[in-house]
Amino acid sequence: MPISGKIIPMPKLYLETVGCQMNVLDSELVVGSLRRHGYELTETTDDADVIFFNTCSVRQHAEDKIYSALGRLRNHKNKFPDAIIGVLGCMAQKDQDLIKKRAPHVDIICGTGQLAQLPTLIKDARDTGALQIALSLDRTESRHEVERSFESYDPMRDPSMRPNRFQAYVRIMIGCDKFCTYCIVPSVRGPEQSRHPEQIAAEVRQLADEGVKEITLLGQTVNSYHHGSSRLSDLLARIHDTAGIERIKFITNFPKDMTDDLLQAVRDLPKVCPYLHVPAQSGCNEILKRMKRMYTVEFYRDMLSRCREIVPDVAISSDFIVGFCGETEESFAKTCDLVGEAKFKNSFIFKYSPRPGTRGHELYDDDVPEEVKKRRNNDLLAIQNAASLQDHRRYIGQRVEVLVEGPSKNAWKLDANGPLQLTGRTRTDHIVVFDGNPRLAGQTMEIDIDDATSFTLYGKVVTGEQIAVGECCEMPVEIGERIALPLIG
Repeated sequence: MPISGKIIPMPKLYLETVGCQMNVLDSELVVGSLRRHGYELTETTDDADVIFFNTCSVRQHAEDKIYSALGRLRNHKNKFPDAIIGVLGCMAQKDQDLIKKRAPHVDIICGTGQLAQLPTLIKDARDTGALQIALSLDRTESRHEVERSFESYDPMRDPSMRPNRFQAYVRIMIGCDKFCTYCIVPSVRGPEQSRHPEQIAAEVRQLADEGVKEITLLGQTVNSYHHGSSRLSDLLARIHDTAGIERIKFITNFPKDMTDDLLQAVRDLPKVCPYLHVPAQSGCNEILKRMKRMYTVEFYRDMLSRCREIVPDVAISSDFIVGFCGETEESFAKTCDLVGEAKFKNSFIFKYSPRPGTRGHELYDDDVPEEVKKRRNNDLLAIQNAASLQDHRRYIGQRVEVLVEGPSKNAWKLDANGPLQLTGRTRTDHIVVFDGNPRLAGQTMEIDIDDATSFTLYGKVVTGEQIAVGECCEMPVEIGERIALPLIG
């Protein structure tokens, strides 16, 4: 805006996000809010007026990454003392004293339920020069803050933060009341609160008007959703006929809340994708009891059978933690048996990382050596990769429907004018790579599958020029790392 012949530049925001889809959505809300206060997004800290890290506390590695980044900014703060540095989200809620000790140059520490306060916190940090802290003090206070915070979600969305403009997350609940002994989420995300179904339906309509075709409903244990008499199955039916929406997904599910009415909704509502992410975490009853998962392996197996009986074409993925306190070789062998027989589409496998503030950290010794955790991680991953390859190879020769997301991570062209490698997902969440024009992004295409690996299906667009896709585009996956980050449940 010109003032006295001068142009006042817009303040710049740098935001780095670590963690699950819930954090990705939180970052979208933060950027949307600050854009309305005149900020523009920048991809580097060098020219940023405000530098935020939206953090995760599920694993130690995620926290170490943030502290390392904060350490690198110490000199930046000395050079640009007016720059505002903030730690947001789960780490902020859990470790405010440690953040102050290890990164005294931080200006804002803001918890997951207070993100709507950030414009005020930035102003107060600048005006006073004092550290600004906004956190939930206890679960009772958090419950009321969560209820209020729902009011700010709809107007704060910022499409530029999404992976693409055709897919979006929709939060339907916050927090968790399960208190698994390994999990920090109930402490940092607060109590379980479900959002009013009309608020959700209105947001879905808004997203559809913006061109979104696929929505993913988010919750720490999303199938625990209930608002009054409305359950997740009712919510799916309510939003199903929203014009413009082609696909509906939901993550992450808790095994004990996988009810028949929900499975029947997945089967009967055409827009609801037949894909379920249902973490098992272990195949040993003794370990499940220590984890306080509230079900047995026998229950989990029966649930899998029920899912496949009611939804015959369903694809199911899972999470597993290896090396949890007290896990013996016999316990681990039972987990291997479950993964071997369950035929999961894929599983996300993690080494146990003790988290201060959890019951597991208080009650049990972290008694499995790191080298044993690594071996078990690799062994279980090998079993899952073999199952994934078998699952993928059954699609060879079949035609699948794919929502095109855009260029593949390792996109390449056969020549300067040749087609680009694109990627998309089937309704069962299988990744498909094929050649095509980038303008296909956002379209639903039919692809003939002609090859497969443990991670990827390869094929050709049914219509138009067909050029074989080589193996060189396969996405490398580091052992123990996720391709995507489902919510911990």
